Amino acid sequence: MGISEKTFRDPRQIAILPMGFCYPGTGPSGDLPPRPECAQVWRPDLLAMLKNVTLTLVIGQYAMAYHLPDETGSLTEVVERWRNHESGLVPLPHPSPRNNIWLKRNPWFERDRIPALRERVREALGSAR
Repeated sequence: MGISEKTFRDPRQIAILPMGFCYPGTGPSGDLPPRPECAQVWRPDLLAMLKNVTLTLVIGQYAMAYHLPDETGSLTEVVERWRNHESGLVPLPHPSPRNNIWLKRNPWFERDRIPALRERVREALGSAR
């Protein structure tokens, strides 16, 4: 994101909200998906408490399904359409070692998306001060 550890850990500037507060367990290829009822129970109320949110990083397919329900296509297609999300919602792949293959198959992401993301983060943090 192009920010310092101090900024990343500052709860006045950055909020990290999982899709579920309950650990779903592991499956054959990693963690199981978040339980769908978890987000429905707490997420709307918690998001309503966050004031002055200017940028939301929507990370991974489960967050995309929740925050971008009208988007169609694969995770890659949704992330490729990142320029369509000027509303402050930025779809991103999950930062997992399992996604290294995805990154290699999609060099545009690091070349085009990461610099643009860093700029959006800088702008959002500048407006949050």
